[in-house]
Amino acid sequence: MGICGGSGAGKTTLANALLRRLDAGRVSSLAFDAYYRDLSHLTMAERREVNYDHPDSLDHELFVAHLRELRAGRSIEVPEYDFATHTRTGRTNNVTPREIVIVDGILLFCFPEIRDVLDHAVFIDVPEDVRLERRIRRDIAERGRDADDVRRQFAQFVAPMHNEFVQPYQGHGDRLVGASEALPEVADELIGRLGVGGT
Repeated sequence: MGICGGSGAGKTTLANALLRRLDAGRVSSLAFDAYYRDLSHLTMAERREVNYDHPDSLDHELFVAHLRELRAGRSIEVPEYDFATHTRTGRTNNVTPREIVIVDGILLFCFPEIRDVLDHAVFIDVPEDVRLERRIRRDIAERGRDADDVRRQFAQFVAPMHNEFVQPYQGHGDRLVGASEALPEVADELIGRLGVGGT
């Protein structure tokens, strides 16, 4: 199952709600965010100017290869990405193939190769002002950023890339989730659609 939507839409929240409700032995998760390209060859100043919301910033080729490996019943080694330094750490995290694999990412639907391997697709549609506030809170707490820098990046990169590469693909979702919907209830509904029982 693929979960797509803009930055701060609630993709990870919905994915976690699904994971809590499903038997751990039947589900794995995979975040497209882990597949940002390594920028250790750039200075920190140069890394801050990179457009991380453009599809080219993600190693979608490796991501697709890993999705196909999971579908074939083989484990994968997912690169570990450090958002504070915009580099890969050199470590990996093992993901085991399961009956259900939940994947999430901002740019998930703009790649046809990714859409082709998703059995179920969900798009979360949340207004820009709400997403920005959530992004500020997350990036300060989890990624060591300051609020002004987050707002600058959002205006310069996030919003225009959302309009070009995220929002136009909402029609590829089998289920469109609105901003007013309670994600725990959406998770219950999705589990019903999958035809599997929760924990």
